[in-house]
Amino acid sequence: MKIAQIAPLPESVPPKLYGGTERIVSYLTEELVSQGHDVTLFASGDSVTDARLVSCADVALRLNPAVKDQLPHQIVMLEEIRCRAHEFDVLHFHIDLLHFSLIRNFADRTLTTLHGRLDLPDLKPFYQTFADVPVVSISNDQRRPMPPVHWAGTVYHGLPTGLLPFTEKPKGDYLAFLGRISPEKRPDVQ
Repeated sequence: MKIAQIAPLPESVPPKLYGGTERIVSYLTEELVSQGHDVTLFASGDSVTDARLVSCADVALRLNPAVKDQLPHQIVMLEEIRCRAHEFDVLHFHIDLLHFSLIRNFADRTLTTLHGRLDLPDLKPFYQTFADVPVVSISNDQRRPMPPVHWAGTVYHGLPTGLLPFTEKPKGDYLAFLGRISPEKRPDVQ
């Protein structure tokens, strides 16, 4: 298959610093390439991949002091994708919601993984408007606050199976938390 992976531009793929979404995009992209798919990654130019890289910004936007407004860079990336959409069997977006009105004519060939919070009240009317666009959640719990939408599935993570092996009796005194610690995730509650 010819697959387009569309990554957020604030961080490289994989990220050099923080960037959970970009790390998952990297794992997924590299696995698709290793399985023999023809993958094109739309990302910042400092990204590292075995896929074909389309540089949509010279470097990760968050790390570029010359960038004062990220939105123009993201819109330019979307225009590149719009012009090239016919080249791909599947376009997999990881950029939240900016692309939804752009993909209306070919939404049946797209997939959008929603990596962030979905409980914000401003999102409900948006997702009601685009209820036909296929989306993927990262957990079933993430879906709870959403209005009815076109759920294509749930993918819990894209981590390689050997990355974090289970240790039944760990040594040391520590807390292991996989994800972004934030108040709404309630890491203080078991």
